[in-house]
Parts: sequence; structure tokens; C-alpha cells
Amino acid sequence: MRLASLVLAIALAFGAPAVHAGPHTLDKSHAHVTFVVSHLGFSSVHGQFRKFDADISFDAEKVETSSVAFTIDAASVDTFWEPRDKHIRGADFLDVENHPTITFISTSIATTGADTADVTGDLTIRGVTQSVTFQAKMNKIGPSPFNPNKTIAGFTVTGEIDRTQFGVSYAAPAVSAVIPVKIELEMSPTS
Repeated sequence: MRLASLVLAIALAFGAPAVHAGPHTLDKSHAHVTFVVSHLGFSSVHGQFRKFDADISFDAEKVETSSVAFTIDAASVDTFWEPRDKHIRGADFLDVENHPTITFISTSIATTGADTADVTGDLTIRGVTQSVTFQAKMNKIGPSPFNPNKTIAGFTVTGEIDRTQFGVSYAAPAVSAVIPVKIELEMSPTS
């Protein structure tokens, strides 16, 4: 069963309003951008970006025509220890003074299963752009429990980024070069 068929089946089963193709708004109160970095093999440091936004066009019937442009405020990095965050914001890592944003602009979306898809796009970090592919899983789509006329779609997006491909090679590989990334997001059709 294709992703589009699954979306429509779930929507009908839950009595959801029609799934609208077109612009969707990211619900930032239910979205997270997180990552994990191995520190010399002794421990894993968990981090997140606190400020981000997305321009999303979603078509449940033709998933491959959907698109996303994601922008992250690089200075909003938070690894729960300010001296480390200050270092990450500096020239050894993200160099936020000269490169204040991290962007991802999708170039293709291909369904891979009933509720999964590969999202490929151009990721730019520190002014360097590379093509990367993330795996997206639709968690649920249906009416909001607080507003039955509003449809919510929830996704988990995962993947890995090799930071050295973006000119961020400080302390690699002792400090992970390949970084797992996880994004949780909810979105609704733009009113």
C-alpha cells in the first residue's frame, strides 16, 4: 500500500477532514531537532537546536510532489553545557558569526513503504552544500482532539550527517564525524 493510500485510509477511519494538498504550518510546540555525538567513545552527548522553522508543502495523494525547506538558527545549539555550546558556535565547529543558519531544501521525495519515504535535499552547513537523504516516517494523521476541523500530520525524520563533508573536522574522529540526527514534527494545513 502506498503512503498516500495509507494516509487517506487513516483519515477516513478517524473521520478526519479532507487532507489538503499545499502549504502546511509547522507546530513548533511539538517539533524537535536533536542529535547525538560520541565523545571519545566514553559517552554520548545529546544536543538540540532550539530555533528553527520550515516551509512545507504536503500532498498526501502525491507524496513525491511534496517539499520542505528547513532553516535552523545555528546559534541556538544546546548541548546542556554552555562552555561546550560556546565552542560549538565558534570557528572550530559551526562558525555562527559567519554562517548563522543551517538549511535543508528538499530536491526529491520517494516513498519507500506504506508510511515511509526518503527525503533527499541540499543541506548547507558553514556555507558548504551537500546532498543528503533522510528517512521520514509518518506517525499519524488525523483530526486534532481540540479542533476536529483541523488535520494534524506527525512525522519522525532520521538520518546521519558526516560533519567533515561540511568543513567541520575539528577533533574528528575522536568526537563523532558521523552524527545521527532525529527530527520530530507536527504540521497542519495553513489556514
